[in-house]
Amino acid sequence: MVARVREVEQGPQEQGEDEVITWGLDTSGYADTPASVSVVVKDWSTAAHTDVTSTVYSGTATVIGNVITLGPIGSLTANHKYRVEVQFTAGAGDPFEPYFYLNCRE
Repeated sequence: MVARVREVEQGPQEQGEDEVITWGLDTSGYADTPASVSVVVKDWSTAAHTDVTSTVYSGTATVIGNVITLGPIGSLTANHKYRVEVQFTAGAGDPFEPYFYLNCRE
């Protein structure tokens, strides 16, 4: 069995507390033709890894080819670390869930 790394290759990303950014995820070489995309954002600065999707994420993700464009992420808290989980299906409907970390800065 081949181990699959779920964290994006680019590593943690940075976003300012006053910024609103629409992030993209290229699934080429990972999974082709993504569909049924859902996004969850968790605050990893809390012991419970609180789901904060409803307060920091808006809109819906779109797909063009192998690129998933997330809805805008904003209203983050400075000095908090967030984990953005992007779940989608591909191929025969197999689920995938890569993620990336966002470090919020002032």
